[in-house]
Amino acid sequence: MSNNRGRGLQANVLGTFDTVVMAVAGSAPAYSLAATTAVLVGAVGLAGPAALLYCAIPMLGIALAFSYLSRIDVNAGASYSWVGRTLHPFLGFLSGWSLVVSATIFMVAGSLPAGAMTLSLFDERLADDTGLSTVVGAVWFLVMLGVVLGGARLTVRAQLLMSGVELAVLALFAVLAVFHGHDARAFDWSWLGFSHFDGVSGFASGALVAAFYYWGWDVTSNLSEETRNSRRTTGLAGLIGVGIVFLLFEVFTIAVNVVLSSRQIEENDANVLAVLGEEVWPGWGGKLLVVAVMLSTIATLETTLIQVTRSLFAMGRDRTMPPALGRVHRTWNTPWVAIVVVGAVALAMFIASNALGSVGEILSDAISAIGLQIAVYYGLTGLAVVVAYRRMLLKSVGNFVLGGLWPLFGAVFMFWIFVESLGDLSAPAIAIGIGGLAAGLVPMLWYWRQGSEYYRPAKLDAARTVEADYLPDGAAAVPSRLHEGLPTDF
Repeated sequence: MSNNRGRGLQANVLGTFDTVVMAVAGSAPAYSLAATTAVLVGAVGLAGPAALLYCAIPMLGIALAFSYLSRIDVNAGASYSWVGRTLHPFLGFLSGWSLVVSATIFMVAGSLPAGAMTLSLFDERLADDTGLSTVVGAVWFLVMLGVVLGGARLTVRAQLLMSGVELAVLALFAVLAVFHGHDARAFDWSWLGFSHFDGVSGFASGALVAAFYYWGWDVTSNLSEETRNSRRTTGLAGLIGVGIVFLLFEVFTIAVNVVLSSRQIEENDANVLAVLGEEVWPGWGGKLLVVAVMLSTIATLETTLIQVTRSLFAMGRDRTMPPALGRVHRTWNTPWVAIVVVGAVALAMFIASNALGSVGEILSDAISAIGLQIAVYYGLTGLAVVVAYRRMLLKSVGNFVLGGLWPLFGAVFMFWIFVESLGDLSAPAIAIGIGGLAAGLVPMLWYWRQGSEYYRPAKLDAARTVEADYLPDGAAAVPSRLHEGLPTDF
């Protein structure tokens, strides 16, 4: 399961710096902080920094799993391919489907704040209008859809601009927050401990929200077929991305605890970051952080579109979804059918979202639902790397810890928070999260009965794979039997 023969995605477009930028943008630090902090505070109170800290440890294990697996199988489907070739094709499809569903839900959860942030720059009252926010968010979504359709080079250029401004603003306010003098409460080291969690279930709820914070760095693996020296670059960029966003998340959640009161957080659940900015720098601070959040939201819409469309492209190429999804545009070398389909579905969801309530209510349920789906495909990937490297784990301490023990811990942690948090989630969040996963059984069983070769995979075994260091640049373009004869031309 590597690249397809004939016209495929454009190879060797992205370098190491590009993929690091994409990893950071995928986690959307400003958006995650603005949209998710109120949800995290609601779940664990002052223990937000601790939830992010203790979720970062297993998340790094999952990032290591992606890094090790990308060395032996370069595929735009990423975990969809890896899990299918190690654990079972049904689990592989479920892993890919989890990403597709969570990313599609995010089209609404992300586009609504993009619209609301844009409107708040002109009039804060307009941002509370869900209908108007939906329209403006849909416009931003269509713009990003056009950028992604235009190819990987255009996508990266747009990302460098948006993420560059976002990170510069966040860095500025991180410094300002440190020297802020009018605090709601003093810093307490207990915020990094376990004392503020409401038992085990409270910790699990916080960890589930924290998983949503980090989610998105793995876009680098979905871009592997378009990356130079991808067997090394995609995994390294993912690890660096997790490290960067962890530092940003910790600084700003601690700043929120110090600077803002509980009432301020509750009353501004859709954008806590703007309130923090106004407190730290009255007059200009709120506006600047609104701009950062807006750019972050738009940027992560772009990376999410890449993840879902590349995953659907891989599924269409393998005939586990309609084969048309595997078609690549003749000029832009992008999966244009998958992009058009995702755009149509997302726009339909924008319209339906108006009946669901306010922006804050939609975000809360969507974040929890996406958290469940993230836990599934991250957990399966953590198990997959242990199976793929099972014959090499005892050859070195590094292999055992980094390719086995740490990813396994990450996988167990993800499955644990999935099960443990079910009892505390709202009915809509569970319905969206579990129902979205269950819907994947229909295409899975249908294409399995149709005889897709994906369900008869060549097993992935690191011991039998030539090491990436000995492969020439661009070796990922070698075709596999699964991709022969598929309709990849426009």
